[in-house]
Amino acid sequence: MNNPQILYIDDEPHLRLAASQTFDLAGLTCEVLEHADLALDRIKGGFDGVVVSDIRMPDMDGVTFMEKALALKPDLAVILVTGYGDVALAVECIKNGAYDFLEKPCDPERLLACVRRAIERGRLLRENARLKDRVGTGDVIAKELPGRSVIMKDLRITLKTVAATDADVLITGATGTGKEHAARALHAASARAQKPFVHINCAALPDALIESELFGHEAGAFPGATRARFGKFEHARGGILCLDEIDSLAMPMQGKLLDVLHNRVITRLGSNDPVPLDIRVVALSKTDLVHASEQGLFRADLLYRLNVVSIDLPPLTNRREDIPLLYSLLLQDAADRVDQPVPALQAHELVELSSRDWPGNIRELRNFAERQVLGLNVQAEHTPPKMTLAEQMTIHEKSLISAAIAASGGRLKEAYTALGLSRKTLYDKMQKYDLNREDFVDEQ
Repeated sequence: MNNPQILYIDDEPHLRLAASQTFDLAGLTCEVLEHADLALDRIKGGFDGVVVSDIRMPDMDGVTFMEKALALKPDLAVILVTGYGDVALAVECIKNGAYDFLEKPCDPERLLACVRRAIERGRLLRENARLKDRVGTGDVIAKELPGRSVIMKDLRITLKTVAATDADVLITGATGTGKEHAARALHAASARAQKPFVHINCAALPDALIESELFGHEAGAFPGATRARFGKFEHARGGILCLDEIDSLAMPMQGKLLDVLHNRVITRLGSNDPVPLDIRVVALSKTDLVHASEQGLFRADLLYRLNVVSIDLPPLTNRREDIPLLYSLLLQDAADRVDQPVPALQAHELVELSSRDWPGNIRELRNFAERQVLGLNVQAEHTPPKMTLAEQMTIHEKSLISAAIAASGGRLKEAYTALGLSRKTLYDKMQKYDLNREDFVDEQ
């Protein structure tokens, strides 16, 4: 099996079959194993998912397996399945590094919910590690939000300034403009970089679950709450809580969020004890919250509380000169992921891409790059934009000049020679298009 998300270990065949069917119906890839030593072999091979293991097994029990697995991969999420008599042992295992435990008989919905949380945790750990690696190689904001346009340079300056403060931030922008990238870059460039970045998509959680997800709960707070659980607010202590699609929050939750932002204190469901918070909130929205507030769809007082600092991400149509660079980077990333060579790029292709409208913005451009790497025919997917000849000539000329300067590493003599221009003509055109030689030096 290629790249399973889950390893499920149990010596009982009927339980392995049931688990396999449960995960398959949920769209999750799972490999079921009879012996724990087989799972250790998979982990040594670079497994990057979640392990669900029974405790009572012959040859190697689940506790021994967990100890050996965590020695190989300390951040591995191991979920233990226990009989009634093993609950105390399972709790002790959590203190020693287990992600969670479930009691037999294991309810499929609880199993899926637990595994999905563990998968999301792994994704966040990998993303945080990736950002921390990038911090050591240069300006993390520039790496997350590349672009030579004036609008992007100003945006990066703003983000760098805001990152040095502890103010809550509202990031707005159309779908695919990179709002989450901006939030993660802000976190990595801030004093909270070594603390958690906890992302939650408000639109993806049912109203019945979102309060428990954010605030946590005590054991017995509601049917099915068998033990206490931290919420996202507590998980984010010391770091940043990113509330994506905050415009989707129902009015009652907006009121509770307002109280948290004002007092920096939460109370878990089923508890009367306040829990103080040291968090920074970054909210993301693709809709105009001022307009939503005027229509009574979003609380004005919450908007004012969130809107201490507001950052708006521009669509690609407002920075077409960045498209050649962005596409080149996305093409490289896509090729690396599938271990394929990077398709050759011609100047006229980059110019043609720059002249298109991209309603899905960077997300749509990324999808296009991925399909291009896979060799799919994507040439007829866009309708050419309605542009005058003069506008198309301007984009074409600016793109060619940018490409020539980039190809020469900022050495202008090589650039104007390659373009067949005089030195003065190149300087005049660079001034006309607001191109600076320093922006192209050591670009790679």
